[in-house]
Amino acid sequence: MNEQNRNLLFAILLSIGVLGLWEYMYAGPQRERAQHIAEQQRIERGVQNPTENVPGTPAPQSAGAPPEPAVVANTSMTRDQAIAATQRVAIDTPRLKGSINLTGGRIDDIALKDYRETVDPNSPNIVLLSPSGGPMPFYADYGWVAPTGANIVLPANNTVWTPEGTGTLTPSSPLTLRWDNGQGLTFRRTIAVDNDYLFTVTDKIDNAGTAPVSLLPYTLISRHGRPQSQSNYVLHEGMIGYLGDEGLQEIKYHDIEEEKLRSLSVTSGWLGITDKYWAGAIVPPQNEAITARFNATAGEVPRYQTDYLLAARTVAPGASTEVTGKLFAGAKEKRILDKYEAEQNIPRFELLIDWGWFYFITKPMFWALDSIFHLVGNFGIAILLVTVAVKALFYPLANLSYASMSKMKKIQPELVAMRDRLKDDKMAQQKAMMDLYKKEKINPAAGCVPILIQIPVFFALYKVLFVTIEMRHAPFFGWIRDLSAPDPTSLFNLFGLIPWDPSTVPFIGHFLMLGIWPIIMGFTMFLQMRLNPLPPDPTQQVIFTWMPLFFTFLLASFPAGLVIYWSWNNTLSILQQASIMKRQGVKIELFDNLKGLFRRKPKPQE
Repeated sequence: MNEQNRNLLFAILLSIGVLGLWEYMYAGPQRERAQHIAEQQRIERGVQNPTENVPGTPAPQSAGAPPEPAVVANTSMTRDQAIAATQRVAIDTPRLKGSINLTGGRIDDIALKDYRETVDPNSPNIVLLSPSGGPMPFYADYGWVAPTGANIVLPANNTVWTPEGTGTLTPSSPLTLRWDNGQGLTFRRTIAVDNDYLFTVTDKIDNAGTAPVSLLPYTLISRHGRPQSQSNYVLHEGMIGYLGDEGLQEIKYHDIEEEKLRSLSVTSGWLGITDKYWAGAIVPPQNEAITARFNATAGEVPRYQTDYLLAARTVAPGASTEVTGKLFAGAKEKRILDKYEAEQNIPRFELLIDWGWFYFITKPMFWALDSIFHLVGNFGIAILLVTVAVKALFYPLANLSYASMSKMKKIQPELVAMRDRLKDDKMAQQKAMMDLYKKEKINPAAGCVPILIQIPVFFALYKVLFVTIEMRHAPFFGWIRDLSAPDPTSLFNLFGLIPWDPSTVPFIGHFLMLGIWPIIMGFTMFLQMRLNPLPPDPTQQVIFTWMPLFFTFLLASFPAGLVIYWSWNNTLSILQQASIMKRQGVKIELFDNLKGLFRRKPKPQE
């Protein structure tokens, strides 16, 4: 295979690879999102299954097991109406606001003060937990279950707890709830919260009766309705846990709907339900054996639940017992997760962030970006500086590659003459070429090295931009207000001069969102390819001519931070290659190639 055909094959394979990447990261997720839009709209209107139980009725459960995923009423209440329908104690911390539901003693109303739905500073705060009775319930619940055959009145989801004392739950003011079952048992639930996202819940039983009582403590997180996922291909959303020797558990919503129930007996760990940027996770005592479960209940509105059950506690007459668990309800910030992992002894808690299979590249990439961000105060600048650092790190390899490419240009006339001389003897032509490469100490495959280096960096940066909340709504300069979102401008409405949104066009709207940065990227790619003369084969010429335009439209739907990286990387590569070519004494033919591209070719003589 000669050099030109090798380059053509590599270009085709690269294009196929990028098309596959686009299908994997964008087109596939877009189709799946579209399938869930109707269901999401129905759920947000509050339409529920008319056969479900009324609020406050305990869901059916097996003895000695946590309640099954709870059911909700046939109601069209809004979230605010559902909150107003019950007695509550407010939550107010530096980073959270919401309330504790005295009916059931649930943590079911949490909003994040530091995060909003859009880049508009006046847009609503992100809502994480929501109560039963409104749209998309998502809450944490605690309680006790009795062994088989026991006849003990226990607090349920319709139990109204009495707060001991008055005031708001704050980091300095824990909340204690009390309930008496009328059979000599007094239940107390003390809820404390730190300055970030961690709740500590202690359930205590005082036995004033005449007989010992044996009960099993449980904790659960329940979600009603499947949320609209960002991308089931690029990151995990759904049920998650890290459970002792069983390791990391990642179960997508549709998988648990088919599996129904997954139960694991382990010691130590955590489990919960995760979204792209937010999560609710329950953490049992790390030195006790637990039965951890992931389960789903089918219906018009599917219900999902993660829970754990501890061993029975026996409370003698006149004695008491208590159990403490923790609840994480907040944003998946790397710094916060690392802190909880270290200070609270929560194993591998940072796995709430989906770093992917290539975490050994993704995590160092995030560390570099985050470290530089704290120095310069702008993630866009951090991307540019990290690109320079990556270029410097791989400079020796790239230098050898570009030097080899420059030598190839120098011997190009000799190669052309050789092909013409031996055009009828392919074997002799290939042998002569190999001999020439060996004589000149040229590696013909060296030109692939810069691209091979760029692909894993490209993917790692894409993953970081997509999954880390630190990149969410991170601005650059000018019109780029969110590096994790595509460039919002479009050539097809003259970059905002025409009051029309091209993205509204059915089926092809995302292709019409061709912003300024994707155009810059395509132009730099075009210049980079014009540093070398077009191959003599007409088919190869067409491919290399149109490839920058193809990539321009392809990357237009990718995060702006990724397109800025690619543009900057292309610019640095042009400067690096031109410098090496000049040092090797090879003519830089950029302007000649540009002239040749637009020069009109003479018509062949009749």
